[in-house]
Amino acid sequence: MGEIVINSLGDVFAVNNVLVILISVFAGFIFGALPGLTATMGVALMLPITYGMPPTLAMMALLGMYCGGTYGGSISAILIRTPGTPASAATVMDGYALAEQGKASDALRMSLFASVFAGIFSALALLFIAPQLSKFALEFGPAEFFALAVFGLTMIASISSDNLRKGVVMGIFGMFVSTIGIDPIGGLSRFSFGSDELIGGVNLIPALIGLFAISEIINKSQTAHLRSNEKVSHLEKAASSLKNFMKHFKTILKSSAIGTFIGSIPGTGPAIASFLSYNEAKRSSKNKEQYGKGSMDGIAAAEAGNNGVTGATLIPLLTLGIPGDTVTAVMLGALMMQGLAPGPQLFQTSADMMYTIMFGLILVNIMMLLQGFFAVKFFAKIKNIPVNMLLPSLLILCFIGAFAVNNTVFDAKIMLLFGLIGYIAPKFGFPVTPMLLGIVLGPIAETSFRRALSVSRGDWMVFVTEPISLVFLLLSLISISFPLLKSIFRRKN
Repeated sequence: MGEIVINSLGDVFAVNNVLVILISVFAGFIFGALPGLTATMGVALMLPITYGMPPTLAMMALLGMYCGGTYGGSISAILIRTPGTPASAATVMDGYALAEQGKASDALRMSLFASVFAGIFSALALLFIAPQLSKFALEFGPAEFFALAVFGLTMIASISSDNLRKGVVMGIFGMFVSTIGIDPIGGLSRFSFGSDELIGGVNLIPALIGLFAISEIINKSQTAHLRSNEKVSHLEKAASSLKNFMKHFKTILKSSAIGTFIGSIPGTGPAIASFLSYNEAKRSSKNKEQYGKGSMDGIAAAEAGNNGVTGATLIPLLTLGIPGDTVTAVMLGALMMQGLAPGPQLFQTSADMMYTIMFGLILVNIMMLLQGFFAVKFFAKIKNIPVNMLLPSLLILCFIGAFAVNNTVFDAKIMLLFGLIGYIAPKFGFPVTPMLLGIVLGPIAETSFRRALSVSRGDWMVFVTEPISLVFLLLSLISISFPLLKSIFRRKN
């Protein structure tokens, strides 16, 4: 065993592997930061490039792109209120507020440190407790997935505490949007209104770009003649990064654990982990009123949550041969291209390769820290670009990102429609984040609910007789009770 570990470490630190990691992590930053170009797209585009590479080199390239892309989404989320990836949607709520306060560098560094710590945390989980986590993940059936989705949806109450009723309305509207297209169980078209394009449903990426980026472009265009009121020198004037990290370490550690747990369950993903981590951090915080207005704790929770998924998604892939999300589905193809068959026997037949992947994931995060730390001051300068120059560039990138999803103009139209919703709804007190939650979690909740009833032959007790499902439903009840009681007491006073 010791010899295998030493050989694996030697493979990871080979010069060509380190160079590939540096390049792929930086490429991941770009893919993650550009609206519409997700980490999944980056990994998928890199797959054919890795075909002629040795197995170790190929996996280092894919892991670098994956981790870099997951962090990269927070760059645009913080600087221009545009989540580069769905996983960074929760980061927008506090990241952009901090950037507007002239603290973009601080926010970017907090995002980086939280991301790197969570990435290493999940890599260590993969290294030491992968078999145990994979066995627990197998306990999740339709009832458990439904309860988990319901628990995620209770965040609507948390982020809409100022106007709970309107937040719930937007959440329901988002869930309705998620039902457009082919029925996942019956296979029939629903709510397509005679449109062939809507049969495929409303894609999350154009909706995300519209709700956050296009709406902000419309808002900012009203002051396009003004220059950004922040100075680079002010942005770069940050408190000690290590001190800031230690101040929020408890939140980062807890969110990393949540992200790792969620990531080990196939079919979940970083967006769910990010929102759940944010919700838990806000619930347990003594300064709840700061969340959504520029809380470092909020950024730490969201980014640790979504990056905790990166290593954890490899747990079901490597131990069971089950891809945890779309990125690991691509990695499954990469492993099979290299003649490796993921599953229980892989650790016996290719132990050296498995340890190389695990140690490589740790090195990827270390390289991400080094590159990101020095790049932050350049990223922050985006806030110093005059608004009348920045907005046209962002608008072009938004159209390219929406079009690139399926190479159709229809997605660009969807983006514009959701941009109008994102612009108009807040003016009447309707928050848009609950709508996004409904779109993300709606399909999981609906499909799992119907499958659970089908398996149990219509027995509704299946949701409370399964222990894991019951725990999540009880947590959901507790989570939603506090905002409701707070709203009632506020009304009485």
